[in-house]
Amino acid sequence: MDLKTKYLGIELKNPIIVGASNLVSDLDILKRLEAAGAGAIVYKSLFEEQIQLENLERFQIDEEYGDRHAEMASYLPQMQDAGPEAFLHKLRKAKEAVSIPLIASLNCVYEESWVEYAQKIEQTGVDALELNFYSTPHEFDIMGKAIVQEQFDTLHSVLKTIKIPISIKLSPYYTNSLYVINEMDKLGVNGFVLFNRLFQPDIDIEKEAHHFPYNLSSENDNRLALRYAGLLYNNIKANVCSATGILSGADVIKMILAGADVVQVVSAIYQKGPKAITNMLGELEEWINKKGYHSLDEFRGKLSKKGLGDKFTYKRAQYVDILMKSDKIFDRFPIA
Repeated sequence: MDLKTKYLGIELKNPIIVGASNLVSDLDILKRLEAAGAGAIVYKSLFEEQIQLENLERFQIDEEYGDRHAEMASYLPQMQDAGPEAFLHKLRKAKEAVSIPLIASLNCVYEESWVEYAQKIEQTGVDALELNFYSTPHEFDIMGKAIVQEQFDTLHSVLKTIKIPISIKLSPYYTNSLYVINEMDKLGVNGFVLFNRLFQPDIDIEKEAHHFPYNLSSENDNRLALRYAGLLYNNIKANVCSATGILSGADVIKMILAGADVVQVVSAIYQKGPKAITNMLGELEEWINKKGYHSLDEFRGKLSKKGLGDKFTYKRAQYVDILMKSDKIFDRFPIA
């Protein structure tokens, strides 16, 4: 059975990619994920904010002893600024540890940092680079179009600088995600990961304090990625990777039917370990056999907007249908 597919110009043995997480920073787990059948792996993200925080901590240590007299100068060990070197070393080791494609992931704040770190990452020999674009609003005087334009400018700068393929992992919180994706596609990006699952704060009402619980996805979380895979199929040049809520082989099949080229999984691996990938591949092969297909291309996009020729499926028709039959919901969910 042929499960091969192409993503970012790279041939993968199957469409299941392990998304960026702390799991893949362990070389043993990395090898187990490859053995379980992963088509590719996205390495844990490099966060510029983390490097900035480490620099601040080192500066504070330096300042703490900065007013001591000369005789005590040796009391403070020589310390260099924190940088991405440790991360890049681990990334090289990860690339050497597996034979399947390894994709790096990058989160930055400033355009100069995006370019600088992208160049350094390319030199490690990774197969591609995933840029994480999102904005968490915390100021009242910045217009949405300014945030989007800044992302366009950053992408343009990175594309000019490095030669390896680039994908963009996007937040769903744009006024019109299709416009943003289409404009980035015109700039020459190779793929889109839909969507970034952002961590949200929660409140412990007993302690009356904020806490940050684990943010594993559930099956219903994949509906938005499915919708956009169906809308984007054959409308952009770049590949589409569906992410969030991909927990079973059935979820993989849904995304490919909608038009996705590949999927990313993380929560399923946290819950079931590397065998989650093996299980998904088994379910995918079983379904393909049952349906009489021989490759992914035979059914990819079959239920996309273009594949259906139905302009209402990916709009609000289902919502309207539910409203028109609102009394029927009690047949399925009776109120005691």
